[in-house]
Amino acid sequence: MRASFSLSQHSGHELHRGQPEKGFGSRSRVGESDRDHTFVRRVDLGQEGATLTVIKRGGTPTAKMEVKTSLLDNMIGVGDMVLLEPLSEDSFLENLKNRFDHNEIYTYIGSVVISLNPYRSLPIYTPDKVEEYRNRNFYELSPHIYALADEAYRSLRDQDKDQCILITGESGAGKTEASKLVMSYVAAVCGKGQEVNKVKEQLLQSNPVLEAFGNAKTVRNDNSSRFGKYMDIEFDFKGDPLGGVISNYLLEKSRVVKQPRGERNFHIFYQLLSGASDDTLKKLKLDRDFSKYNYLSLDSAAVSGLDDAANFRTVRNAMQIVGFMEDEMQSVLELVAAVLKLGNIEFKPESRCNGIDESRIKDKNDLKEMCELLGTEQSVLERAFSYRTVEAKMEKVSTTLNVAQAYYARDALAKNLYSRLFSWLVTRINESIKAQAKTRHKVMGVLDIYGFEIFEDNSFEQFIINYCNEKLQQIFIELTLREEQEEYIREDIEWTNIEYFNNAVICDLIENNQNGIMAMLDEECLRPGTVTDETFLDKLNTICAEHQHFESRLSKNSKFLNDHSLPHNCFRIQHYAGKVLYRVEGFVDKNNDLLYRDLSQAMYKANHSLIKQLFPEGNPAKVNLKRPPTAGFQFKASVGTLMSNLQTKNPNYIRCIKPNDKKASHIFTESLVRHQARYLGLMENVRVRRAGYAFRQAYEPCLERYKMLCKKTWPHWRGPAREGVEVLMADLQVPTEEYSYGRSKIFIRNPRTLFFLEERRRQCLQNLATLIQKIYRGWKCRTHFLLLKKSQIVVAAWFRRYTQQKKYQQVKRATTVVQSYTRGWQARKILRELKYQKRCKEAVTTIAAYWHGTQVRREYRKFFRANAGKKIYDFTIQRIMQKYFLGLKSSLPSMSPIDKSWPARPYIFLDGVHNELRRIFHLWRCKKYRSQFTEEKKTVYEEKLEASELFKGKKALYPSSVRQPFKGDYLEISKNPKYQKLGSAVEDKILLSDVVNKINRANGKSSARIFLLTKKNVILADQKTGQLKASVPLSDLASVSVSTQSDGFFALRLKEGSTSAIKGDFLLSSEHLIEIITKLHRIGATAADREPLNIDISDEFLVQFKQDKVCVKFIQGVPKNGNSVSCKRKNNRLLEVAVPTTP
Repeated sequence: MRASFSLSQHSGHELHRGQPEKGFGSRSRVGESDRDHTFVRRVDLGQEGATLTVIKRGGTPTAKMEVKTSLLDNMIGVGDMVLLEPLSEDSFLENLKNRFDHNEIYTYIGSVVISLNPYRSLPIYTPDKVEEYRNRNFYELSPHIYALADEAYRSLRDQDKDQCILITGESGAGKTEASKLVMSYVAAVCGKGQEVNKVKEQLLQSNPVLEAFGNAKTVRNDNSSRFGKYMDIEFDFKGDPLGGVISNYLLEKSRVVKQPRGERNFHIFYQLLSGASDDTLKKLKLDRDFSKYNYLSLDSAAVSGLDDAANFRTVRNAMQIVGFMEDEMQSVLELVAAVLKLGNIEFKPESRCNGIDESRIKDKNDLKEMCELLGTEQSVLERAFSYRTVEAKMEKVSTTLNVAQAYYARDALAKNLYSRLFSWLVTRINESIKAQAKTRHKVMGVLDIYGFEIFEDNSFEQFIINYCNEKLQQIFIELTLREEQEEYIREDIEWTNIEYFNNAVICDLIENNQNGIMAMLDEECLRPGTVTDETFLDKLNTICAEHQHFESRLSKNSKFLNDHSLPHNCFRIQHYAGKVLYRVEGFVDKNNDLLYRDLSQAMYKANHSLIKQLFPEGNPAKVNLKRPPTAGFQFKASVGTLMSNLQTKNPNYIRCIKPNDKKASHIFTESLVRHQARYLGLMENVRVRRAGYAFRQAYEPCLERYKMLCKKTWPHWRGPAREGVEVLMADLQVPTEEYSYGRSKIFIRNPRTLFFLEERRRQCLQNLATLIQKIYRGWKCRTHFLLLKKSQIVVAAWFRRYTQQKKYQQVKRATTVVQSYTRGWQARKILRELKYQKRCKEAVTTIAAYWHGTQVRREYRKFFRANAGKKIYDFTIQRIMQKYFLGLKSSLPSMSPIDKSWPARPYIFLDGVHNELRRIFHLWRCKKYRSQFTEEKKTVYEEKLEASELFKGKKALYPSSVRQPFKGDYLEISKNPKYQKLGSAVEDKILLSDVVNKINRANGKSSARIFLLTKKNVILADQKTGQLKASVPLSDLASVSVSTQSDGFFALRLKEGSTSAIKGDFLLSSEHLIEIITKLHRIGATAADREPLNIDISDEFLVQFKQDKVCVKFIQGVPKNGNSVSCKRKNNRLLEVAVPTTP
């Protein structure tokens, strides 16, 4: 069917959209470079903003031409298929192959981006590339997915237009990676800030979660999306992301129970078994061996290049970033484990005496473990697998299930459980990433959905996928033609009728509410009686026989009776992308998608926190006897909602193509690409866009680009840009039928005209380059001559200076030598005179000294004999004491108070002095050591001293506590936000906070409690919630009882008759027992209104439990759980504590 519209397509070549052209981007060098020194000089050439940069290195300048870039410059092949000449399918594919071979994987069709999967990493997604395409117009640089993302984002931010990006293509073509690139680019170019970065991170981290649960390895793709995804990203008026909403379409849930050969189940199953810890797998009752699970295919369990263990850690981290709580993640993993367990349930046949076949579960171990995971009764689920209850009005009929029906029920439950879990994940992610503000938001939608599928065996899934692609093709044509028409009206250009294929007739064949294929399928599923795929095909043959796009071997249309390429159990639809043969086998069952009500009710009875949300129809109080809507009806409604959503947005298209089936780089399979190009409708797309004017450009950039082709416009045009373009086109003698003038743009009809302009421009640029070279070479020679002249003058000046300096230095050296000889002779003469005078003085002094010595000795002999002995003794003693003190000074011990070393005394008569000095030094050393103590450290030492007095030699635990510092506030109540409420409830200063174990009176088991000690009270609180359990005033404490062993048990014995003694004494256990009892004793000792607390150390003591007194007895032995202390209630009067024997 052909339709005709009075409008012309939007070719897309609106270079720079009315803005001045930013240049060509390529840089051509003119001249050569040498030497080492560099200077730069920039010369304006007056050509489209081009500049000539002259670079001088060591005297020889070089030049390079910096010319601004354009899509038309330095193209490999043709960057835009609209400009392809001649246009044919072969030339289309040849152009794609040529660009692919040169690593150009992106090509335009107007504003549509064709993306070929390179199957390898390319250096075209770096942060530098992001900055290169940021805020650049669409056709300003070479084709890239960033150009489309930037165009969509700027239109949304600056023009307040909601955008949508439609990504289509078959499995393995790179749709998922394309959507990631779009989202990462938008995240990189939008605003920054803590809240904005958090939103961006949540949006990006939603991808790993959905990929783990919705992607799988197929023969075509190792990370194939097995569901359609549409994400609306919401922005504020500044263009910063606020949140998003995700919609999912048609999860391939049949993959849960069966995978084709060479493929495997969804990633999460393998990631869980490979990456979860042993403790997690033990809780989930799973084993790492894939072969133990029937739902997991073994031939493709391991995928090269895919690290399931690392990916599992990535998924868990992504779920935390998105906002999943720990219990929610655990619930999700439990359901995944339940699906694996469900696949291991097998059935065996049994026959009743009345001949009715029944089924029974072979091994109930997997059923038991699954029921434990889901929190449901085993008998309830076992009955649901064996019986089916049918309700009709007031009657209930229960029938048994045979083995085949039981397996069907098992697989149906597995598929529904996983599908509903996936939908819950999407809903939960939406709750986390949705925008919080209530104001209107700007929206950018990203659609990643199946492309058109044509397999050897096409079933119900391919039918509804191709229906969705028919609707997308329809909206693509409508929106493209509408945009083109709006531009032609805006530019006041007369448009022509465009002949194109309107696929509305195919959409009507499928979705018509009266006689459409989906309506007839729903009618067949709902009617009473025997319903099979053959009866459905008979109905199609009856109603759709005359439709020109429907073909069937058994239809009333006789032209297909002898078509042996059309099997009897199939029908064929002529889609826009080609004919597709559908096998009707399974259409009715897949459309029904029934889950027995018994299984829904069994799931609803489960105690699992998540399972009730997934099966609300199982609520017995809300039994609905109506059949649930069919899968086809639900998908049709979803597609309708999606189409309505897309109609309100400005569309952007990315068509993904897979170059080969081997997942290998550098291989281009022409037949495969031709097949994809056909069903993507790329040739139709090009023809629609070429139906009117193939190229358009604003007057200003057009004049800037081509003004050198006309003497009147070169180098500067002084008038309006449109008049300059008119003069230019007239001078070039371009036929008037080849172009038209709009309000702000010139429209060129044929690509040959554009290529003619480009060829003339290329020749002109070569001539200009020759002119620039001539001017540059002259400038270079003149500059070189002037440099040589200047250098000669400088060298001559430096040479003359050098010769004069050398002559001056020679004269100076000669003068210095003469002066030195003269001064040396004078100095030697003076030295001889001075030496003679010195010898004379020394002779006189020597004679006088000898004479005076003789006189003194003569007089001294008279007194020497009377006092010589005493003076010699005093002098000797003085020298001995001096030597002793100097030796003591050099051998003093260290400043440590515990250092008991001291130098030995040299003489016996110094014994008293030696000991006294030792005592004085020790006292002084202790005083210096004490002066370094802070008040806190002093308190700790006092507590340690008191602990020694209380427990040394009495408690076996004491020696191990000596080296442990008394920290006091181990839980940091004031700093820990978890205990903020508890800290505010305690009025006094907390002297000690620790986690202790409270011993249960009934069975001797322990439970964790928070122990707080203040100056007035002992407080016990719940460790998890922080709730206050008990508060005991210190005045109510009578005594504390501990054993002599190495255990941490202690009993707080309360005064009889006190208010705190109603429930009895407290028996507790702590790793810091010595510190706790020491602090309790110190508080009692320092309180003026209380007696000191009594410390009872005994291996047997009585504890008051309510009305009973129980004896706590400590024995040495080997406890059951290893080296720890165990407590056990022997009888009503005895509580026995087993303490490990101290080695």
